[in-house]
Amino acid sequence: MINNLLFLNGLGTAEVALIVFVILIFFGSKRIPDLARGLGKGMREFKDAVGDVKGEVEKSMRDTEQEINKTINKEEKE
Repeated sequence: MINNLLFLNGLGTAEVALIVFVILIFFGSKRIPDLARGLGKGMREFKDAVGDVKGEVEKSMRDTEQEINKTINKEEKE
């Protein structure tokens, strides 16, 4: 289950434990919460940016659809 959550399908428990151990060696236990906080903040900002872009694209599509409908209605009246 941990492998699916971390998207590490090819890694076993021993490999994940080794990776965690190496991270502890390089960064130390005091810096890991800061790293995790920064990673979470970066992911949140990325998600917000994706949402903003998606909203802009949807708005543009609605505006274009309205313009097309106006043009069609105008052509039908003539």
